[in-house]
Amino acid sequence: MLNAVGQAQNILLLGGTSEIGLAIVSELASRGGNPTVTLAARKGSSRIDAAVQEVSAAGASKVRLIDFDATDFASHPGVIDAAFEDGDVDVAVVAFGTLGDQEQLWQDQAAAVASAETNYTAPISVGVLLGQKFKAQGHGHIIAMSSVAGQKVRRSNFVYGASKAGMDGFYTQLGEALRDSGVKVTVVRPGQVRTKMTEGLDEAPLTVNKEDVAEAAVEAALGGKSNVFVHKLFGPISMVLKAIPAPIMRKLNF
Repeated sequence: MLNAVGQAQNILLLGGTSEIGLAIVSELASRGGNPTVTLAARKGSSRIDAAVQEVSAAGASKVRLIDFDATDFASHPGVIDAAFEDGDVDVAVVAFGTLGDQEQLWQDQAAAVASAETNYTAPISVGVLLGQKFKAQGHGHIIAMSSVAGQKVRRSNFVYGASKAGMDGFYTQLGEALRDSGVKVTVVRPGQVRTKMTEGLDEAPLTVNKEDVAEAAVEAALGGKSNVFVHKLFGPISMVLKAIPAPIMRKLNF
């Protein structure tokens, strides 16, 4: 399990080519312990080799690869079983999702369903399985990537935001359900992050780097926090936004 300085022996990343997920795993690996890292990602992804190199350079002693398709729900039990077949997992990072064209999503049924399956249904599918595995072993930590978009669902990205709101609520309460089992869950809420997924978009206020997300996630996990806003201003901002009536929200251009 994570020791006092953040060392883990066995780390699982669901979303094995995610830039943010890899940054979190690299942050953990860089703290020592020579961990084994399991990357669960689509077989044949062009980004796998780079992902292996990144976590190896950060300090992973061994890297395992598991074929993982987020929306092939029937395959998820086998994926999670494979991740635990070499022994206990100390940290599982759930870090996959899509952004998409926000205006297309609410007007295109197929696109909306695909987005919801990736951003909501799939994280819940693996979350239930992870919860049972961790409960059985009696220790471990789940770090789940959410978003501030789920704190106040807004007109500008409401399909994505609604999925993140549901995902956030699930992992927050999964932590409560596992509280007496020796298992902890940390929900990470960044705003816009500078990654390939956000290339070409106008940079939003309070945008952060993936390294900022990684440091915040690991420090929150070490501190036993159930959630963390990567940029500290987003906490109070989210509280204010939740209290703003709908007629006023309509006039806010974001």
